[in-house]
Amino acid sequence: MTSPPRAEIVVDLDAIRHNVGVLRELTGVTMITVVKADGYGHGMLPVARAAREAGSEWLAVATLDEVGRLRAAGDTGRILTWLTVPDEDYDDAIRADVDLTAYSLGELDEIEAAARYVGSPARLQLKVDTGLSRGGASRREWEAFFARALDGERAGHWRVTGIWSHLACADEPGHPANDAQEASFREALALADEAGLRPELRHLANSAAAVLRPSARFDAVRCGIATYGLDPAPTVDHGTDLRPAMTARANLALVKHLEAGDSVSYGHQWTAPGPTTVGLVPVGYGEGIPVHASNVAEVRVGGKRCPVRGRVCMDQIIVDLGGDEPAVGSDVVLFGPPGEGRPTAQDWAEACGTINYEIVTRIGGRMTRRYVDTTAAVGAV
Repeated sequence: MTSPPRAEIVVDLDAIRHNVGVLRELTGVTMITVVKADGYGHGMLPVARAAREAGSEWLAVATLDEVGRLRAAGDTGRILTWLTVPDEDYDDAIRADVDLTAYSLGELDEIEAAARYVGSPARLQLKVDTGLSRGGASRREWEAFFARALDGERAGHWRVTGIWSHLACADEPGHPANDAQEASFREALALADEAGLRPELRHLANSAAAVLRPSARFDAVRCGIATYGLDPAPTVDHGTDLRPAMTARANLALVKHLEAGDSVSYGHQWTAPGPTTVGLVPVGYGEGIPVHASNVAEVRVGGKRCPVRGRVCMDQIIVDLGGDEPAVGSDVVLFGPPGEGRPTAQDWAEACGTINYEIVTRIGGRMTRRYVDTTAAVGAV
């Protein structure tokens, strides 16, 4: 006999396909779907397949091991990766026809050495820092960086397939950094063109810029959080029809009565002001529930919002049922698509003082993951 899951993440793959389709239609340029960090907690491989089915021409991940998982699963399409460290092994990625990203002259030297060893040219994209001050070649390095890239292309070590950068404040459309970074990116493109580089793709826009800033779309957009149906700019009314794909749920483990003055969980950070009932939900920070959810987040039990009471523990949380006595085993929704009283990942983010990215990406631990498809009505563990 198979026991029902104590707690699980349910991912609607049709929502993924819907979101990719909406973003492709909205932007009208090449779609690069970002599936790094295990698909933002949704499962990289099922999300990648759904994105491809919806027409995404590219996938993107951060690390070379993520690339390896995609290729091992049978994905043969274009994949961009960008986060490497000194002495990284580029050999398999070059053999797998993956588009690597270089930030520096040192990385170009290492990729050249790998291409020589493999005996095949690499696909190469160049990232420039336009103001995020994170990965990417700094402005003072651009001329030398582009010249070195052109030399390597002429020598047959690689084909420069793209030039790109990343925005710092795209979720705030009025922030002056957006204009400054776009202008800086256009300067980089002009310098690259003067150097003789002719990249296939120029891309700057993340999810927020894809939705809010048409001038930043160039040849392609890189959509991560919007792919999963979460708002990339929750303070802006943009009306994009995105559908959250993830529901985090659990089974109610215990119901008990409290009297006025009874306190719950470690540190007794909440005390019942009067008689009530509380429920034990078998998830905690071991499943990625933020400790900051203590006394601020809400779940849904029986169609009713119930606040978390007391400190989040490693394996469990306590929620205030307000005198109700739902049956043990009742469905508890931590967050999911809006409607029917469900809290959303955005609700949890605001309660915890974080962003929706963190809520969905960190959830997991001992929770199982189940996939559903609301168009095909087919589920798979």
